[in-house]
Amino acid sequence: MSSCPICRKHPASLDYKPFCSRRCADVDLQRWLTGAYVLPVDEDEMPRDGDEG
Repeated sequence: MSSCPICRKHPASLDYKPFCSRRCADVDLQRWLTGAYVLPVDEDEMPRDGDEG
């Protein structure tokens, strides 16, 4: 079993996989909601207003 990606101390729990606990799952969610995690975006591939396709 792999270790928790947040605390890296405990193995992943079946109930909270890939996290070890509800606490670590909530920490991950909080990081997404506050913008600590971001997905890279290539601005050249983003459609502009009025562009087709």
